[in-house]
Amino acid sequence: MTGTIELEDVTLGYERHPAVHHLRGRFAAGATAVIGPNGGGKSTLLKGVMGLLRPLDGRIAVHGIDRRDIAYLPQQAEIDADFPISVLDTVLLGHWRRVGPFRPLTGPLRAGAARALAAVGLAGFEMRPIGSLSAGQRQRVLFARVLLADSPIILLDEPFTAIDHRTTVDLLDLVLRWGAEGRTVIAVLHDHDQVRRHFPSTLMLAREAIGWGPTAEVLTAANLLKARAMSEAWDEAAPLCDRGAEAPQSNRGAA
Repeated sequence: MTGTIELEDVTLGYERHPAVHHLRGRFAAGATAVIGPNGGGKSTLLKGVMGLLRPLDGRIAVHGIDRRDIAYLPQQAEIDADFPISVLDTVLLGHWRRVGPFRPLTGPLRAGAARALAAVGLAGFEMRPIGSLSAGQRQRVLFARVLLADSPIILLDEPFTAIDHRTTVDLLDLVLRWGAEGRTVIAVLHDHDQVRRHFPSTLMLAREAIGWGPTAEVLTAANLLKARAMSEAWDEAAPLCDRGAEAPQSNRGAA
């Protein structure tokens, strides 16, 4: 099970204002952490990979999988916990790309969703409203939906924010198993100790790539200081950068 993502001098932004600048590199099999200051473009990058945001410049190429089949777990803040839907139906959305809106959800598909819920510790929660769950339980449901999608490329946007330690440990173990299976896993994270312990590859992003490669080489005090300085100095009203695609970039994603 393989899938890779190539970033070819990619600039992403909103209303022609860049949020990610001239990013080049490659995400391949294994787990990669994306870290950096708030507003550094991490979530924007995931939305660009998903196709939810078109590049202002450059190209994002997804290999080995249709982009529509990428598994994506958004931030909890983007989930409407008050929407009237059951836990089981939330997980069954993981089948959406596979079966479409009109084909019936058969017994085997529902059984698969129940197994995914059991795998994240929520057996017996199938008929509960999603809004009745705690933040940690809702995150387990979203992980079950990703599990059901069975995609070779998985994008996780702040998957461990605002959840308890036990849930974090359980879900982190699932993320690492996905990486060990040869899936391409990209996780936006804030806990640097967690990244150092568990993620072999890291992209440090502060609108531009500060470093991209082995975590020990990227997550350094000098790079953290540089990332903070670049983020604080950024001009939100700046026009689109016209730096040419031929400009050098020393930090490239490792295969």
